Amino acid sequence: MARTRTWATIALTGALGLSLAGCSSHGGQRAEDARKAATAQGRAAVDTPRWTFAMITHSGDGDTFWDIVQSGARQAAVKDNIDFLYSHDANAQQQAQLVDAAIDQKVDGIIVTLAKPDAMKAAVARAEKAGIPVVTVNSGSAESKAFGALVHIGQDETIAGEAVGDELNKRGRTKALCVLHEQGNVGHEQRCAGVRKTFHGTVENLYVNGTNMPDVQSAVEARLQSDKSVDAVVTLGAPYADTAAKAKADAGSRAEIDTFDLNAKVAGELKDGTLGFAVDQQPYLQGYEAVDQLWLYKYNANALGGGKPVLTGPQIVTGDQASALEQYTKRGTR
Repeated sequence: MARTRTWATIALTGALGLSLAGCSSHGGQRAEDARKAATAQGRAAVDTPRWTFAMITHSGDGDTFWDIVQSGARQAAVKDNIDFLYSHDANAQQQAQLVDAAIDQKVDGIIVTLAKPDAMKAAVARAEKAGIPVVTVNSGSAESKAFGALVHIGQDETIAGEAVGDELNKRGRTKALCVLHEQGNVGHEQRCAGVRKTFHGTVENLYVNGTNMPDVQSAVEARLQSDKSVDAVVTLGAPYADTAAKAKADAGSRAEIDTFDLNAKVAGELKDGTLGFAVDQQPYLQGYEAVDQLWLYKYNANALGGGKPVLTGPQIVTGDQASALEQYTKRGTR
């Protein structure tokens, strides 16, 4: 498995700004014009210190989902006057070492995923011992509070799976194949378990090697060829939906392909009917709110959620709804 250990200080030329109000309509307009000019040049909308936040995820190489997460984080980093560092490794032990590296760099805040929480627990504890606030995103909602993180930002994977089961019921499906592309990822197991909880039909798990798309395609194709009763395939990531659709075509199957997560490709395939529906967890929002939460904590000791996860999903997206979101997927923010 390829491992990437890259830190990047991110500076963008655009940002989401804060609304500024003046004492009069002219004053307010001048303030707004000044804000727009600053953000257009990639300047911060605040005058707080230049803090450094590090995000360390369990992403493998080439996973476009995390490009969307980073897009949100980068926008917030510009607005909040933050130096933003990003690194990732699909191997949990290596991911934990990247957290250690961030601690050694004495960053001011850490954002981390807990796809394999047992391997990350000690690293998160070391960050807290060093006085570095931690926000968890995307995976690990059940463990985040126990590990001492300020807040978890993401969707509840079990609830998301239950939403899929409900949607499959509405569509009259009777047998679903849940395709898990990363063994050991607790969030993936929770998704499929959630589907099984609410779906009135049968759910079977299919474990595949998500780093090898030809293998994914052949595995799904083989299962569809051997079991014609499968009438729904649920993939757990946007890049795998198109691969499953190709497997369906080659197998001569009539199964509906549905997926977790949204991107431009998925939006287009929802519109043309290649896919039935997608589950959007709003990754842009996860990245943006994670950076903003750390800034708010450093600036004003604020914490979101009241001790509960801050949910960014799930949202079921169909072909009709995809048309309204397509412009955002094309710019990389949905």
